[in-house]
Amino acid sequence: MTPDCTTRLPLAENHPDGSHLRTALALAAAGVPVLPLRRGKVPFGNCRSCKDGACGGRPNMKSAGPCQCPAPCHAWAAATTDPHVLTSPLWAPVWREAVAVAYHPGGAGLTVVDLDNAAAVTWAHETLPATRTVQTTRGEHWLYRGAMPSSNAVRPGVDIKSLMQYARWLGPGTGRMAVLPAAVRALLVKEDTTPAPGEVASSVPDRTPWGRSVATGCRHTERYVRTGLERGLTLVRTRTESGAGSQAFGVARFLAAQHTECPGPCGLAVLGHEIVAAAVSVGVPETYARRAVANGLETAVERAA
Repeated sequence: MTPDCTTRLPLAENHPDGSHLRTALALAAAGVPVLPLRRGKVPFGNCRSCKDGACGGRPNMKSAGPCQCPAPCHAWAAATTDPHVLTSPLWAPVWREAVAVAYHPGGAGLTVVDLDNAAAVTWAHETLPATRTVQTTRGEHWLYRGAMPSSNAVRPGVDIKSLMQYARWLGPGTGRMAVLPAAVRALLVKEDTTPAPGEVASSVPDRTPWGRSVATGCRHTERYVRTGLERGLTLVRTRTESGAGSQAFGVARFLAAQHTECPGPCGLAVLGHEIVAAAVSVGVPETYARRAVANGLETAVERAA
C-alpha cells in the first residue's frame, strides 16, 4: 500500500481527539505502519521494561524477540497498522503529547529519498527518475515503490529511509510514484568485511602526513589537529566488521567542521587521505572509502555555508 489514502475512520468516543490520531488511523487503514512523534520530532523513548533492549525487540526490529509490550516505546519498530493499538489506553497519553505522525516506509513497501537542501533537490532532478514528491521544510521527499536498507548521508544532503527507519508524514505529495530504480539502490554501497589474512584491500600509497607545509592558512596548532585526526583514525580502525565507511564519513565531516572559520588552506585533502587509508586498512573498498570521505568533507563545508 502507499501513503496516499483517503480512508477515514471514526474516532472512539472520549479518546484524545486531534489531527495526528486521525491521520494515523487513516494511514493505518491504507496499510501504512504509523507511530507518533514527540517534541523534537523524534519517537517516544523506551519504557522501563524495554529499556536498553531488554525486551528482545519487536517483530519489525532487526533482532526479533518475544517482547509483548504494548506501549509505543520502540522507536520506528513501534509503527503499527492496528487501529486497536493506536486507540488503546496505553497510547492515549502519547497522542496527547504528540507533535507529528511518522510512518515506517519499509513496512509500507516504500523507499524515501530525503533531500535536505536545494542542491540535493537539483541533483535528484538531474539524476533520478521522476516520482511522487513531498515538500519538506528544507527540501523534498522522493517516494519510490519498493523497500531497501536505509542509510544516512549517502551523498551530501541525501538520506535513504526505508527499512528500519521512519519518515515524518507531511502529506501524500504530488506525482505518480515510480518503482525503486537501480540509481537509488546504487547509492548504498555495501561495505566489505575485514579481508582474510594475506588479502590486499587496495593499493592506497603512503602519503605525506598533515603539517604546516600543507596547511599554511590553518589557525589551529599542529598538536590540536593531529590529536583530533588520530582519535578519528582510531574510531575508523576499530570498525573491523562493518560500518568503517560510515565512520570515515563522520570523522571527515567532524574534522572539516573544525576548520570552517580558518582562512585556509588547511590541508583537508591530506587529512582525507589518511582517513581513507585507515578505512581501507580494515577492509573498506577504496572507491567507497574515497567517496565517503569526500562527502564528509563536502557536507561540513556546505553546512558551514
